[in-house]
Amino acid sequence: MRFARLLALGLSMILLAGAGWAANDPIFAARRAAEELRAATRALSDAKEARDRISALSQTIKAYEDGLQAMRESLRKAAIREKSLRLQFEARREQLSRLLGVLQSLERASSPLLLIHPSGPLGTARSGQILSEVTPALIRQAEELRAQVQEMVLLQALQQSAEQDLEAGLKGVQDARLALTASINQRTNLPMRFISDKGQLQTLVENSETLSVFASGLADLPFDGAPENTVDFVAAKGTIPLPVFGTVLRRFKEADAAGLRRPGIILSAPPISLVTAPWPATIRYLGPLLDYGNVIILEPEAGYLIVLAGLGQVYGEVGEILSAGDPIGLLNGSTPAARDFLVEAAEGSGDLRQETLYIEIRQDRNAVDPGAWFALTDR
Repeated sequence: MRFARLLALGLSMILLAGAGWAANDPIFAARRAAEELRAATRALSDAKEARDRISALSQTIKAYEDGLQAMRESLRKAAIREKSLRLQFEARREQLSRLLGVLQSLERASSPLLLIHPSGPLGTARSGQILSEVTPALIRQAEELRAQVQEMVLLQALQQSAEQDLEAGLKGVQDARLALTASINQRTNLPMRFISDKGQLQTLVENSETLSVFASGLADLPFDGAPENTVDFVAAKGTIPLPVFGTVLRRFKEADAAGLRRPGIILSAPPISLVTAPWPATIRYLGPLLDYGNVIILEPEAGYLIVLAGLGQVYGEVGEILSAGDPIGLLNGSTPAARDFLVEAAEGSGDLRQETLYIEIRQDRNAVDPGAWFALTDR
């Protein structure tokens, strides 16, 4: 192979994909997220035929939600990476033009002419030595440029193909939510505990001016029976899973923009996310309450209450005994369009609307820090 062709090889590799090219992290993550969505779609078909349809559908919805969140994050990272590469190309425009010019000049010149030096054999030897040192550097630059160009092409292709995966995922999760709601409405023979006087509960709802007053009064309402095989709630302190996959927006008694401090935590999560029972518990109340939207209050153990407020839809009825992971409702909001994910990633705006879930834990009528009970993460 001629010497000039050896150098020009680096330029040609800009346009040719190397067989051993390693995928960039955002690309790999997006492909994995797309596969998660496809796996959730396959699981949806199985869930509709499962013996325990409610459990299977709940798991399928969670799988869809995880896949959509992973796709959203990977698209955001892919857009950031593409912009970074474009800025690098712009900043190195002059340098890349010189590199291209050198490679083209060497390609046109023959190897003997490149090595002949006017000062004679010694100069020719030195010229050859210099060229042998310059050659690897030029090839490395061409290789680097080739890899960056290919990465940009893949990033662009990824963002174009993601819309179809997102549309399928969003339709699938909506189908799963509808199937779950129908299954919950059809279920019978639930394990139950019964309130002695339902009128007392309604009176409490009508006369409570704050959530704290309502929760404290609720603890005094007697229930018949007790759940069997209860799990030690206190022993699980610090390890209880969150009822929805989300980010902690505000912690216990942390002031909001208006200076208001609430005795609970606020989670931010995608709209219509599935909310599940974080622990085996009895439903002590569910329905609208004050200005909190739909509220569900669970009793995981005598003397403790878990308050979840701000749901758009709630499942179950007062007195129902739940297992950990049972669906108890959906957050507020509406499903975004696939295009909204792409616009958010391209503009870097983070404008996909999020909903919030307010959580309290009350021990003997006093609010305690939920952060000490739930397994919080930094996500």
